Amino acid sequence: MAPDGQMTAQTLAPNVYDAEPIPDAARAEIDRLLSSGDLFRYTAAEGAPVALLEQEFADLLGAKYALAVASCSAALFLSLKALDLPRGARVLIPAFTFAAVPSAVVHADCTPVLVEVGDNYRVDMADFAAKIDDAQAVIISHMRGHTSDMDAIMALCDARNIPVVEDAAHSLGTQWHGRNIGTIGKIGCFSFQSYKLVNAGEGGILITDDPELAARCVIMSGAYESNWKKHPGMQNSYMLWQNKLPLYNMRMQNLSAAVIRPQLPEVASRVAKGRAGHDRVADQLNTSAYLAVPPALAPEDRAPDSIQFNLTGDWTDTEALRFQSEAKKRGITVQVFGLSDGNARAFWNWEFLGPAPELPQTRAMLMRACDVRLPTRLTEAELDYIATAILSAAATVKA
Repeated sequence: MAPDGQMTAQTLAPNVYDAEPIPDAARAEIDRLLSSGDLFRYTAAEGAPVALLEQEFADLLGAKYALAVASCSAALFLSLKALDLPRGARVLIPAFTFAAVPSAVVHADCTPVLVEVGDNYRVDMADFAAKIDDAQAVIISHMRGHTSDMDAIMALCDARNIPVVEDAAHSLGTQWHGRNIGTIGKIGCFSFQSYKLVNAGEGGILITDDPELAARCVIMSGAYESNWKKHPGMQNSYMLWQNKLPLYNMRMQNLSAAVIRPQLPEVASRVAKGRAGHDRVADQLNTSAYLAVPPALAPEDRAPDSIQFNLTGDWTDTEALRFQSEAKKRGITVQVFGLSDGNARAFWNWEFLGPAPELPQTRAMLMRACDVRLPTRLTEAELDYIATAILSAAATVKA
C-alpha cells in the first residue's frame, strides 16, 4: 500500500474482461466443420451441431423443446411473436434491464410498460400489481442474475391468463425453489454472449414446454420449406404453421453450437465457482458502512458471474464518480449504472421509447448501484484483491 492508502501494485489487479476459455474439446469439431464447410444448421439430414445443442440444452434445463438462435434478443423477439399478441399490446418489463429487452418488444410491434425496481434490483411487486391488469404479456428480466419474486409474479399472471417470458440471459444455472430459472414462465430465453456463463461470442436459445409456441418459433426463426422436419416432434403443428408465418432468419450456425456444446457439462462447476466467488467478495464488502450487497431471496439459488452492490448512506453524485475513479486507480473498474454515460441499462437512455417515464425508485437505485465483473475463473487471491480495492476506494472517498 502507498502512504495515501492507494493500492499501487496494479499489475496484480486481475483481468476481469477476458471471457471464459473455450474447452479444447471444441477444436476437433470446429476443424471438422471448417474442413467440410458444413456451417448451415439445416445442411445435414440429422445430427447437426445446432440440433444436438438444442436437445442437450433442453435436457440440461428439463424442458421439452429448445430452439437455438442468433442471440437472446432474437429469442425474446420470437417469443413475443409466437404469443400472437395484438399490435400495440402492452408488455410489462422491469425498468432495470438491458436496452435489448424494450427493443425486442418494439420490434415485435408491442408497447413496453416499465415497472419499478427496488434497491435489491428486483421488480417492485406493488407497482407490478398496479400495472398488470392493463398488460397482455410480461417479460421478467432476471437482471444480472437477480431473481424477482416469481411466486407472486406467476400468481398474478396466471390468475389473468397473462403469459410470462423469462429473460434469463444472466441466469443460466439459477434455481427458484429448486426449479431452473427459464422453466417457470411460458418461454425462457438465454444468452451465449461472451460475458455470460457459457461463451460463444454471440448466440441465444429459448426453451418451452408448449409445442405450439415451439413450432411457431421454429418456423419464424427461418425453418423454410421442409426444414422444420429436422426438428423432432410437433409435426402436426409445423404443418399447420408452414407458410402461414413470416421468416425472420434468426438461426444459429453450426460453429457457434460447436463452441457451446463442450461448455454445457461445465455449467454446474461454473455455477458453484461463481456463487462462491460472489459470496466471498460480498462478505467483505458488507463489512463497510458505505457499501451493501443485497441478499438473495429465500427461494433463490443464484449463479452469479458478477457482483452488484449499493453505495449506502449519504453519497453525492460527485462522491460516487470519485469512487469509480479511486477504484480504477487500484486496477478495478466499477460501473455506477446511472452515472455511466449512455449506459444501456439506464431507462432514461432508451430514447427510442420516447420521453422517459417517472420511475423515481428505479432512478434512485441506478444512481447508486454498482457493478463489477467476477468471472468464475478468478482465484481467491484475485477475488480478495477486488474486494480490498473496492473497500479502499470507498474509504478514501468517505474519509
